[in-house]
Amino acid sequence: MKIAAFLLMLMSYAVNIFGQEKDTSGILQIVFTSDAHYGIERKTFKGREIADGHTVNAEMIKKINTLPEIIFPTDSGINAGRNIGAIDYIIEGGDIANRMEIPYQSAAVSWDQFDLDYIKGISLKNHLGQPARLLMVPGNHDISDAIGFYKPMKPHTDATSMVNIYNLMMHPATALTNGTYDYKRDKINYSKNIDGIHFVFITLWPDSAERIWMEKDLQEISSDMPVIIFTHDQPECEAKHFTSPNSSNINGADRFENLLPECYKDGTTANADGGTTFIEQTGWIRFLKKHPNIKAYFHGNSNWNQFYVYTGLCNEVALNTFRVDSPMKGKYSSKDETKLSFQVISIDTNSLIMTVRECLWNTEPLNEAKPLQWGKSKTVTL
Repeated sequence: MKIAAFLLMLMSYAVNIFGQEKDTSGILQIVFTSDAHYGIERKTFKGREIADGHTVNAEMIKKINTLPEIIFPTDSGINAGRNIGAIDYIIEGGDIANRMEIPYQSAAVSWDQFDLDYIKGISLKNHLGQPARLLMVPGNHDISDAIGFYKPMKPHTDATSMVNIYNLMMHPATALTNGTYDYKRDKINYSKNIDGIHFVFITLWPDSAERIWMEKDLQEISSDMPVIIFTHDQPECEAKHFTSPNSSNINGADRFENLLPECYKDGTTANADGGTTFIEQTGWIRFLKKHPNIKAYFHGNSNWNQFYVYTGLCNEVALNTFRVDSPMKGKYSSKDETKLSFQVISIDTNSLIMTVRECLWNTEPLNEAKPLQWGKSKTVTL
């Protein structure tokens, strides 16, 4: 019986020497959330006047752990009306730690709380009955904690969040420490081929430097293999995240954060409203046109649930894009906790159809027994 069970496991799941993962059940299922923002507080949550990031994220994880018993809505999406069952991956879109502006806590404290809730607290299993894998990208707050910011922080820098994400996702032969970490060198860029789909995870946004890495990465796959990108920033990015054209130092005069290696070209200051990124987007759009097998883009940063199409500057491209909510800083859910959500991604790896569903996890804040509720959904072809 043990040999038969082992052979059955090999038939249902395989990992070859090239790192390609295959789930022959035909359905790949992923939970996507972003912007955990440990270190800040919600003004109201489940009857409390104040709730910290650890409290809120822990409650969301409790709800995420109930997914296997939840029934998909009877929509037109994948597995409509069926039990969810296995979850293969959990993807976190960055900003694990909030920026350490006084009086917010250090990245080290935030990481310890994230570790307790996400790494130790998630109990989901994949189609083999093994623990679902956690995949991550960093956010702008994680990076600023590591390299500094133009407003006072305490401590001045703390790379704990970036170091731990790097070690967990990049698997270096020698683990990095806060003392050996160098943001200019140690980028968190990696990819995975999972059952015929190429998943790409990049640092913050596909600027000109990231696209050099992405170009090399995409050369390793067939031009007709569908590609899905996970990163932190929206497709338009934010002006303030680029490197200042005025100074190599992060300063309060121009308010650039120097998070992306590419120098900002649209102007000389990062406007309070984010500024324009027309020149910066031009190279990104050109990259998308060169690689039409890039079929979907998932992000956080400016947080609410939204399924939309990024069309470039002049309708040159049509990229299916999925913006996810934050448990702490959602544009709408920060004011109305009943709108708190994460996303469940279901991919039929045979037909290459993907359904993304909004999962509302706090629709009745004072009713702990209230199950998850379904919001919007979108089905696209890959």
